[in-house]
Amino acid sequence: MTVRLVKGSDYYVISPLINDWWNGRQMSDLLPKLFFDHFKDTSFIVEEEGEIIGFLIGCLSQSYSTEAYIHFVGIHPGYRGKGIGKQLYNQFFDVIQQNDRNIVRCVTSPVNKASIAYHTKMGFEIEQGNKANEDKVLFVKYLS
Repeated sequence: MTVRLVKGSDYYVISPLINDWWNGRQMSDLLPKLFFDHFKDTSFIVEEEGEIIGFLIGCLSQSYSTEAYIHFVGIHPGYRGKGIGKQLYNQFFDVIQQNDRNIVRCVTSPVNKASIAYHTKMGFEIEQGNKANEDKVLFVKYLS
């Protein structure tokens, strides 16, 4: 298993897989190609034998100098529970700390109970939402 930075061409491999990885939920529109072009230094791919089995798309906040944001994470269903997500998150945490960031934010859908459980297990706290975000679960993690 290898972890590497995202390339623009990874979009064409990942985009067709996303809906399958989410059991037919229409998720691919949430991850346009611009993320693969503009967040290459903070986004990662996990491959095994040349096949993409996981990815994390994240960025450094342009508005808040101590914060970073994880936009999208996906793990091939056949590889879940093997520590790949944790490896991706830790890789992201390392990069953002190298950039003097110590706050990580992300969101998920309230129906995605597995994501909520995963993030709380990873040490994320659920933030109170506001009217604009009441259809999302907001997470924050403070790195030391």
